[in-house]
Amino acid sequence: MNVTLQSAKMIGAGLATIGLTGVGAGVGIVFGSLVMAYARNPSLKQQLFGYTILGFALTEAVALFALMMAFLILFT
Repeated sequence: MNVTLQSAKMIGAGLATIGLTGVGAGVGIVFGSLVMAYARNPSLKQQLFGYTILGFALTEAVALFALMMAFLILFT
């Protein structure tokens, strides 16, 4: 394989994983907000936890999409 093409694939895969840093921050914000909301109103524990799991799942979906793009760039 051409060295230039291989280098471009490595750079592209690295750039595609930049989205994972935002996901890490997003997950921290989601669970930090859960703690703050639970401290304000403990009676809404079940509803808040459901919203938190939904937010976590949507945030992780972005991470999986970024990782999938990195692997597609790297291995095709």
